[in-house]
Amino acid sequence: MDLESRSPASESRPSKAYRTTLLLAYQSFGVVYGDLCISPIYVYKSTFSGKLRLHEEDVEIFGVLSLVFWTLTLIALFKYIIFVLGADDNGEGGTFALYSLMCRNSKMGLLSTPHEHLTAYKLEPHREETRTSLSIKKFIEKSQTSRLVLLLFVLLGTSMVIGDGVLTPTMSVVSAVSGLRIKAPELHENYTVLISCIILVGLFGLQHYGTHRVGFLFAPILISWLVCISSIGIYNTIIWNPGVVRALSPHYIYYFFKKAGKDGWSSLGGLVLCITGAEAMFADLGHFSNLSIRIAFTAVVYPCLVVAYMGEAAYLSKHREDLQQSFFKALPEGVFWPVFVIATLATVVGSQAIISATFSIISQCRALGCFPRVRIIHTSSHIHGQIYIPEVNWLLMLSCLMVTIGFRDSYMIGNAYGLAVITVMLVTSCLMFLIITTVWRRSVFVALLFTVTFGSLESLYLSASIAKVYHGGWLPLLISLIILMVMFTWHYGTVKKREFELQNKVSLDRLLSVSPSLGLVRVPGVCLVYSNVTNGVPPMFAHFVTNFPAFHRVLIFLCLQTLTVPKVPLGERFLIGRVGPPESGLFRCIVRYGYKDGRLESYELENQLLLRVAQFLQQEGGRGSSTSGAMLVISEPCTLVVGAPGGADGGPKRVQFKGVEAAAEEELSHEVWELMEEREAGVSYMMGHTHVFAHESSPFLKKLAIDGVYGFLRRNSRSSAVSLGIPHSSLIEVGTVYHV
Repeated sequence: MDLESRSPASESRPSKAYRTTLLLAYQSFGVVYGDLCISPIYVYKSTFSGKLRLHEEDVEIFGVLSLVFWTLTLIALFKYIIFVLGADDNGEGGTFALYSLMCRNSKMGLLSTPHEHLTAYKLEPHREETRTSLSIKKFIEKSQTSRLVLLLFVLLGTSMVIGDGVLTPTMSVVSAVSGLRIKAPELHENYTVLISCIILVGLFGLQHYGTHRVGFLFAPILISWLVCISSIGIYNTIIWNPGVVRALSPHYIYYFFKKAGKDGWSSLGGLVLCITGAEAMFADLGHFSNLSIRIAFTAVVYPCLVVAYMGEAAYLSKHREDLQQSFFKALPEGVFWPVFVIATLATVVGSQAIISATFSIISQCRALGCFPRVRIIHTSSHIHGQIYIPEVNWLLMLSCLMVTIGFRDSYMIGNAYGLAVITVMLVTSCLMFLIITTVWRRSVFVALLFTVTFGSLESLYLSASIAKVYHGGWLPLLISLIILMVMFTWHYGTVKKREFELQNKVSLDRLLSVSPSLGLVRVPGVCLVYSNVTNGVPPMFAHFVTNFPAFHRVLIFLCLQTLTVPKVPLGERFLIGRVGPPESGLFRCIVRYGYKDGRLESYELENQLLLRVAQFLQQEGGRGSSTSGAMLVISEPCTLVVGAPGGADGGPKRVQFKGVEAAAEEELSHEVWELMEEREAGVSYMMGHTHVFAHESSPFLKKLAIDGVYGFLRRNSRSSAVSLGIPHSSLIEVGTVYHV
């Protein structure tokens, strides 16, 4: 502390920040770049697997190398590193981050929730609103169809990223294991498939340990891999064809298409694999920083990949017969087995990155009500982003095994993989148009320049990938269609369920007015009533009281909201207010989470909630004369101290309940004292056990969506009580039927 107050320490702060940035850049190798760095294994093989053939000249080889170089430069370097990384959502990246930015700056989003009280997320002052920005906002905000299309577009990109979780491990592992056939050509294809399946089972079997236990190996493996491929690339360039450097000139692209024609365009479906993993630089931004990712890519990853592709092209120019195994054939004899082992480990690292990203994306979708309830296990107490979802993990493993056994060849898998990758990138380019115009408030010319420049290039790759739909490209379309249907149907059913609750809520005045006629009995204890209603009484509770006219002396209507911001500070998470007159003992609390926040466990939420209610009561009582001088201090998350000067009996009374020790003076904090006594009597949780059906007059498609798909998903997903970790011994479930 003393050293930090001195000028030498102040001078050392920039160097400390510099070291932190370099450390983050080092750690990013094991998480962000695995998929991108293993692409040299299969890019040339996939590019030349179609009708494209080599001729006597080196036009095709030099043209492909030039395309790889400029694709990496334009999309990975210029688009993502320079532009897209700047569109972060308070440090978070990915498709939902772009959507979240738009939701907060306008009313274009269907998932947006009021959050104007979140002072920590007030938008920084930007440039003045342009006429174009206002026009785009008004058009989308006024059109429900446009908002729906925008949400579907975002979910399409998200579903494609989840589809990558199936294709990346399969493509990477199969391509690496196929290198065995270089040294053992008699090895049957079934054995390589079997070995690939064993590696995949082992990979997914390790997921429950969490990346914090196996992740320390990732960065050294990726760095070793980059050193290997760059060194071999330099060696092959010098030994076989130093003139390959000329291929960096873009005019070789013109010669390539002039010579290859339609076959050259078709080969783009395989060549696009050179930028697989570029989207991960943005999607995994929340774990690192803009500067660290930019340093790691521009200083290490980018030059190493360019040199590796260059060396492989130099080898191919002299060994055209090794086209289908060019990467492993280009390895010098003495380093084949070490590089093969490192390559296999690198594919595991690359697969781990996309698997972790899939867990993270599904967690975000679930938080925003676009994915069924699944179990989320936090595998690290220090890094919240490290999670494990058992159901998703085993479904991914099963899907990977089915794709490996069904396709058996990296060519078919590569066609599917390329289509998924380029679709996600095109979605990002289109969303960036809205970000540039409505969030950054730049001119529409700048937005069009960005979208047309990168979108046209990606559209060219997309057209070539779509042409291979019959040769494996249908797989990501099928996967994304299934995931998109699941996410949108779950969102649609959830929205209809909430609309029913809002339309059928009961006013508190009406409930209190009929209370004497019902003969309501107040029983000891505290009850937390979960609902989506932020005002009034939820229909579930009114149904309960009508059939069983009794409830607890302290009743808290609890609403959990997920906002379109990454994180909500703890100090702004709870909104508490009183419902009805003070003698009724009714309160309402809204607990706000960001889509990156972890939900509090039931016991922790109970502690925090009752502490905030006690604080609310004490602050409310402090404004009256009877409690003048009283105070409440929350020094720790689970320590409540209530007191006032001049106690009647010379000291405060102490009560211990559920691990929370409180000291209170009865005559100065009567309501707080009663709250603590009621908690001692017991805390119960009430929520609805809801059955949702489409109304009889609903159209067929709505009945199919609600009764069929949504009903099936609800029956096979975790219940709300299990998802929130509510103990069964304290749970009260009220059965209700909603006809939406």
